[in-house]
Order: sequence, then C-alpha cells, then structure tokens
Amino acid sequence: MGLAQDFGRNVRRRRKELGLTQEALADAVELAPTYVGQLERGLRNPTLAIVERFAKVLRVEALDLVGPSTDAV
Repeated sequence: MGLAQDFGRNVRRRRKELGLTQEALADAVELAPTYVGQLERGLRNPTLAIVERFAKVLRVEALDLVGPSTDAV
C-alpha cells in the first residue's frame, strides 16, 4: 500500500473516532468535501501543508497520518 492510501485510511479512521462527517472535516481543514473524500480513498496525494492541517484538526501527529495503516484491508 502506498503513502496516499495509508494517509487516507488513517484520516478516515481518526475522523470516525472523533465522530466527524467528511463535510465537517472538510470545513475544518478548509477543503472541498469531494477532495477530502478523494484523499480518504487514496486517489489524491496530499501536500505536506495539507497533512499538517489534517493533523492539527484531528489532534494527532502528522507522522501518525502518513505511517502504515493498521486497518484491515
């Protein structure tokens, strides 16, 4: 699995842990909901600035979002 897919899975997992919708997360990170969905599905490669924005909103370290996902495939 690639970094984009790991990032997406980690974002989705943490978003659900916090009880956020994609729309609420998108609003918080100031991105379009469709773009957030594409990131979660691993279809887009986030910039480092975007990774930092997600980490801040999701209250995790940036490395936690780009590291290997622990979710089952």
